[in-house]
Amino acid sequence: MNWKILDFEQLTARELYLILRARSAVFVVEQSHVHLDADGRDETGVHVFATDDMTRAMPVLAYARIHEGDVEDPEVVVDKILTSPLRRGDGTAHALIERVLAVCAERWPGRAVRLTAPASLRGFYEAFGFRKTEGPFLEHGMPFIGLTRKSRQAREATGSGKRPIGASAFADTYELL
Repeated sequence: MNWKILDFEQLTARELYLILRARSAVFVVEQSHVHLDADGRDETGVHVFATDDMTRAMPVLAYARIHEGDVEDPEVVVDKILTSPLRRGDGTAHALIERVLAVCAERWPGRAVRLTAPASLRGFYEAFGFRKTEGPFLEHGMPFIGLTRKSRQAREATGSGKRPIGASAFADTYELL
């Protein structure tokens, strides 16, 4: 597996095409979430993804997009999180979130990280220090929740350290969105 962390301008045309294809395969086809995936936010995002054998039709194994946030909403936002059906339950989702959090800490130190996820994945994200901050709410007919992870400095100040990640964290990566 080959991991990449690229700004939009660094993506090759083929990489962008394969990312959009993977997102469409998971979100639109597999999960019947009909929407315009090319939402105009890719240009300002950081793209974290893993590939395997770029000659295959679907080589993107995991993907997430990260946005810096702004003055009004300073939290770093992670969205478009997915794992290929071929890599669910094997630790790939765990590796993706670790890389995403490393990018957030490096590029935006001290900032909280926010995402939304299916409610069934609450335990998975809590293993990384995320805590439920909103929801549940229905999104595309499924119950979703908002989760936020405070910066390391804020977590240390409140006394909540990193919890070890056990096998149960990998139990249900089917709906990792």
